[in-house]
Amino acid sequence: MSRTAKIAGVAALAGLMMTVAIVAVVKPDEPAPPPRALPAAEGHARLARELDRCATLTMPDAGCEAAWAANRRRFFRQDEPASQTESETPDAEGAEP
Repeated sequence: MSRTAKIAGVAALAGLMMTVAIVAVVKPDEPAPPPRALPAAEGHARLARELDRCATLTMPDAGCEAAWAANRRRFFRQDEPASQTESETPDAEGAEP
C-alpha cells in the first residue's frame, strides 16, 4: 500500500470521527417524550397481543374465539353505532302539532 493511500485513509477516518463528534455535540440530550397511546389504540394493541398468543395455540380456547370475533367486528366496522334508519325517524306528516 502506497504512502498516499495510507494518508488518504487516515484523513477519511479522521473526517468520519470529526463528523461523529460534531453530531454528538449538536444533538439534544433529552429524549423526545413517548407518544401517548389513545384508548382505542391501547385496545387494539391488547387485541393484537391476544391474537398473537392465540396463533401459537393448537387447542380451542374461549378467549381466543372471543378475540377473533372482536377482530372480525373491528375489521368489518361492525362496532360502530348504526345510523338511524327511516323507520326510526318520526314522520312529519303523522306528527301532531
